[in-house]
Amino acid sequence: MVSGDLLGIAEGKVNDTRLYRCLDRLIPHKTKLERHLRQGYGELFAATFDVLLYDLTSSYVEGQAENNPMMRRGYSRDHRPDCEQVILALIVNEDGFPLSYETFDGNRGDVTTLEVVMRMVERKYGKARRVWVFDRGVINEDNLKALRKRDGQYLVGTPRAKLKEFEKQLLEGEWNQIRPDVEVQYILTPSGEETYLLCRSTLRKGKETAMRNRVSTRMENALIKLEKRIASGQLKDRSKIERTLGKIQARHPSVNDLYQMRVVENSDGLQLRWKLIEERRAWRDAREGAYLLRTNLKGERPEELWKKYVQLTEAEAAFRALKSELAIRPIFHQKEQRVKAHILVAFLGYALWVTFKHILQRNHADISPARALSLLSTLQSADIILPTTDAREIRLRRITQPNAEQNIARSTRHRLTRSPQF
Repeated sequence: MVSGDLLGIAEGKVNDTRLYRCLDRLIPHKTKLERHLRQGYGELFAATFDVLLYDLTSSYVEGQAENNPMMRRGYSRDHRPDCEQVILALIVNEDGFPLSYETFDGNRGDVTTLEVVMRMVERKYGKARRVWVFDRGVINEDNLKALRKRDGQYLVGTPRAKLKEFEKQLLEGEWNQIRPDVEVQYILTPSGEETYLLCRSTLRKGKETAMRNRVSTRMENALIKLEKRIASGQLKDRSKIERTLGKIQARHPSVNDLYQMRVVENSDGLQLRWKLIEERRAWRDAREGAYLLRTNLKGERPEELWKKYVQLTEAEAAFRALKSELAIRPIFHQKEQRVKAHILVAFLGYALWVTFKHILQRNHADISPARALSLLSTLQSADIILPTTDAREIRLRRITQPNAEQNIARSTRHRLTRSPQF
């Protein structure tokens, strides 16, 4: 039915091998497809792309992929360090509509991707004063310098270690409540070129406190175990004790600055002495749930900056859809062009996915795209073929009668497939 009704191709002539060969023809049309989608989003939803959310993920390959130079081992977000992978950099707007994407070698560092992507966007859509929003994994001084050089604006997360520079504000500063669970401090730099936004979330604090308690417990248990080994005489060499202590600190980097640890020698021999630094309790409690944003935007209120930044969840939602419902991983293709085409198909699938989501919202349908497709998948269509005495056939099509919820999903999908933009 699919090949005959939708593609106009006789049954039996559509197979996996033929479809895979068709993938080889897709990549040259990537830019035109992206521009077409951008125009369609503007016409359908009045979508703008003045604020761009940028994030990265990875997808691993099954097999050796020996002839694909892009496939490399690197930091695996899929928790598959045993597999080679490709890096995917995705750009979406504040509503999750995708603008473009780029692929990189699997061992490419996140911070090295941004300037390449900025040049790609300028080449396709011209230079403009766009606002780039990205997380701390992409930030370094060279990237921010490159953005300023292009008259670009940015709102970015910062590495957690930078919070230490704002210890006084965390402990003594005046907080402004912008939401029931979020408070902020607006901090100007001496040069006035940038602004920092110090944020604190009660929900995030609860999560980080629970994580810190677990890590602290593991570290203290390791210290107690080491202490017993030394006391029982199993460890007598000072250099071995210090190396073991160093390993414990390295395994618990998020809390080791809260403890004082040293190896001492007295009449009873070597001993390990450690304790929680009381003076650091206040700093520990203040930093949990806190994070720091950095921007060169002018005239924006703190709550507006915070709202822009938390829209990064749209990029994260895109990756979740790509990896789950749209099955971008794992990749079974071994050729570089086929891998790139596989990613392009997933990108186009996400474009339809997010369009479907917004049409559902516009129609006040309180269901997700996943739920809508699940409902539609239960609708069945069957053809009853009756032969006649004169060697002809009578074909009768029978379709499941949809219920009310399925009708909502069906009508929404109908609007999507009938839209001239898509």
